[in-house]
Amino acid sequence: MSNHYDLLFALIEERNRKENPPCVQLLHESYASLQDLNDALEEKCDAAEKENLDLRQQLKAAESDGKGSSKNEIKLREKIHDLQDQLREKTQKNSDLSNQELENGKEISKLKELIVSHTDEISALKAEKKSADNDLKTMQSRLKMAEHTSFVAEKHYLAFKEEMKTLQDENIVLKSENTELVNRLVSEKEKMMIQLSEVNESHEKLNNEVIMLRSLLAQEQERSRKENSMVNSLASNIEYDQSKSERRWGSNGVVVPTTPLHTIKSAHSSEITSTRYHSGGRNILATASSDSSVKLWDTQSGRIMSTLRGNASQSMMGVDIGGELIIGCSVDKTCRVWNMRTERMIHLLTGHASKITCCRLLPDTKSVVTGSADRSLRLWDINRKTYNQTTTLRHGSTPNCIELSSDSTTVISGHLDGGLRFWDLRSASRVSEMKSLHESGVTSVMCSPIDGTKILTNGRDSILRIIDVRKDEVVQKFSHTGFRSTFNWSSSSWSPDGKFVGAGSGSSGDIFIWNVNSNKLTKQLKSHTAPVVCLAWGQGGSNGQQVSSVDKEGTIVLWA
Repeated sequence: MSNHYDLLFALIEERNRKENPPCVQLLHESYASLQDLNDALEEKCDAAEKENLDLRQQLKAAESDGKGSSKNEIKLREKIHDLQDQLREKTQKNSDLSNQELENGKEISKLKELIVSHTDEISALKAEKKSADNDLKTMQSRLKMAEHTSFVAEKHYLAFKEEMKTLQDENIVLKSENTELVNRLVSEKEKMMIQLSEVNESHEKLNNEVIMLRSLLAQEQERSRKENSMVNSLASNIEYDQSKSERRWGSNGVVVPTTPLHTIKSAHSSEITSTRYHSGGRNILATASSDSSVKLWDTQSGRIMSTLRGNASQSMMGVDIGGELIIGCSVDKTCRVWNMRTERMIHLLTGHASKITCCRLLPDTKSVVTGSADRSLRLWDINRKTYNQTTTLRHGSTPNCIELSSDSTTVISGHLDGGLRFWDLRSASRVSEMKSLHESGVTSVMCSPIDGTKILTNGRDSILRIIDVRKDEVVQKFSHTGFRSTFNWSSSSWSPDGKFVGAGSGSSGDIFIWNVNSNKLTKQLKSHTAPVVCLAWGQGGSNGQQVSSVDKEGTIVLWA
């Protein structure tokens, strides 16, 4: 059992050595050495007392026997006296050691209290350190996240900076190009003005020559009348009516197409967007294309006559031709006016805020009407050297097509919302509207060449409709399972006598001709290998060619 206690005591001491501070350990060791010294002194005191007791007994024995000599007694007494002194001295030392031990105990108690206090402080400091470590870890995590965010932001900033620099460089280049184009435009306009001035001067000279020739002709005619009274009498009875002598529908009347007369492949390098015959009945067909050009074609031979260029890489969306003028509108928000004889551009009409989708030349060739995706129609006076934009008509939907009434005072516009709108050019106001005429956008509109009260429309719902404007209602519809209008600029047309209507399919590439009187399909013609975009039916020139169709691959078919 004792061995177990010793082992336990040794373990406790070992633990105390590890846990207690060095100063406490030294105090314990000092206390142990004092305790050992005290034990040794007590043993010596006990031995001295025992020896003293033995000497006393010997002294008593000697006194009682009377045998001992005085000298021995004296020695014994001296020895006893010395032993008593030593005992007193050791007792004093023992007392001093006890007092010192007591003081050491008090000191140890104080040190233990100080150790407990320091232990509490150490625990509190450890807790603070642990909290600080946790805060440090949190801050390090936040710092790492902040560094990552800063790195990503720096990368984005550098990318944005590079992109901004690229945009600034592009802007500088564009500004330079714009300045160059403006300078070129100003230079071209100046040259054009000079040329126009020269043309006007030549025109005035020619007018003077014509007046002189007419005067000479009148004098010659007067002399001839005097010489031949019979011829003069006959001439006086002749009434020359120019309007009656003009050809109405070409030399061969109205021709219903049956076979291709000319097939012009790759007439344009990309999709043809519009086609029109000369409004005066000449043998000329005009086409506009996404390849940024307008071209004129001889309907007699199928050969190209002229190529007029627009802004590069900007599609031409519409074309019209009459008199000596050709007009073409473009997605670059401009409409160009060319002189057909000189092939020079005489006007560049600017003012629309978005692409121009359609254009028409008024019969007097002095004005132009344009429609734009900025949801406005504009009337332009081009009769002077400098054009003038005179009227703006605003609406709520993009116009896909426009048509002029027979008296040229009313403009009819077909819109992306499927409705028709009627505009009075004299009052610059909308006078009527037909909403939701087609389920999708209206792609073409054309007044009847015979009856001004009838209008033909085509729409994205692939139905041709004839409208009676007096009744404000649809009176006829034409459709077919193989007929599809797949473009916002798919056009249809009346025949010049108003007895037929025709259109091309954007799916099959076939041409469909319907009889208006019977409301039945008369012809379904096949020639195109690509979707048909537009069909035009003109008056016919001297060769009688009246119908043309164009497709998405840039092919033109002139029908006979």
